[in-house]
Amino acid sequence: MKYTTVFFDLDDTLYPASTGLWQILKERMHLYMRDRMSIPETEIRGLREKYFMQYGTTLRGLQAHHPIDTEDYLAYVHDVPVRDYLRPDPVQRSVIASLGTRNLVFTNADAPHARRVLAALELDDLIEDVVDVNAMAPYCKPMPESFAIALKAAGAAAASDCVMIDDLTRTTRAARAFGIFSVLYAGDGARLDADA
Repeated sequence: MKYTTVFFDLDDTLYPASTGLWQILKERMHLYMRDRMSIPETEIRGLREKYFMQYGTTLRGLQAHHPIDTEDYLAYVHDVPVRDYLRPDPVQRSVIASLGTRNLVFTNADAPHARRVLAALELDDLIEDVVDVNAMAPYCKPMPESFAIALKAAGAAAASDCVMIDDLTRTTRAARAFGIFSVLYAGDGARLDADA
């Protein structure tokens, strides 16, 4: 089977979890909820977990239950010097360059954050577009509607023409159910969680 399009998750997929960047982003979500939204410190962790499980992201849960300035939230959370955490990987670059596919980032983050990460990794010229949380609104991964939006953005004729690479089993399961060949990156999921 010849695939035409590869969707790459961003955080903890295009760069390893060991960089610590995703952990910093989660800490900034916590700070935003505490400092900008005045949510009691003791409630934040539970709310974030609940919203992540129920809505796909903390942001979508906050939007459903709290008054929130989405642009302010995304700018605050992603206001991190990514180059302090990320380094280009020549092997990764070579592999992506050799694919011969249309490559897109498909992320629950926003496009400005994705573009900063891609620039720091020196992959920006290999990724044609970013399907971000704003493009998917009001949906997000792993909702089926988000995959439909990604396919349309990619100009893909069919889900079976595409590959999704992600570090979360719930995303690879959803991609697989949608008809996209799914690859679980750096995970220990069961065979039913992904195609590879």
